[in-house]
Amino acid sequence: MDKTVYLVLLRGINIGGNNIIKMDELKRLFEAMEFSNVTTYIQSGNVLCTAVERDKIKLTEKIEAVLFERLNRVVKVSALSLHELREVITEKPQGFGDDDENYKYDVVFLIEPLTANEAVKHFSTKDGVDTVYKGKNAVYFRRVKEHYRKSYFSKIAGSPIYQNITIRNWNTTKKLYELTAEIT
Repeated sequence: MDKTVYLVLLRGINIGGNNIIKMDELKRLFEAMEFSNVTTYIQSGNVLCTAVERDKIKLTEKIEAVLFERLNRVVKVSALSLHELREVITEKPQGFGDDDENYKYDVVFLIEPLTANEAVKHFSTKDGVDTVYKGKNAVYFRRVKEHYRKSYFSKIAGSPIYQNITIRNWNTTKKLYELTAEIT
């Protein structure tokens, strides 16, 4: 049976001493859920794997249920197929990620049913500091490093959509794509 390659992003684990789970344990949990080719990347809840399940809602519900059982706490996940992750990389805004010396770049991944159209409405920007770009499967956020402390990016934490997003920096996003593409 054909399998789909996925990147599964867990929201809010191993941050500030909360929702602690070791990556080797996370890998075992995914293998126990019958995912294959399971790999984790850094401690922030990035899982690369393959699965027979093609319905992402069923897939994420299954993962969230097992994580709740293990952590006794709700952990939301965003699952992207390799195709969707490739779109995040290839459809990035022009110049996004090209000037690490002057800018900080983040990719905001959406937890369904949140859409980019809805999410972008909740981002505040400070003129001359922040720029937000809407993609198909993500929202891209760029900040001027020199004025980093003036950025409004952190205000997203108080928004109604905060529980339905997970954020990775651009370099991590690119690395996750490279690793996920190697699975095929």
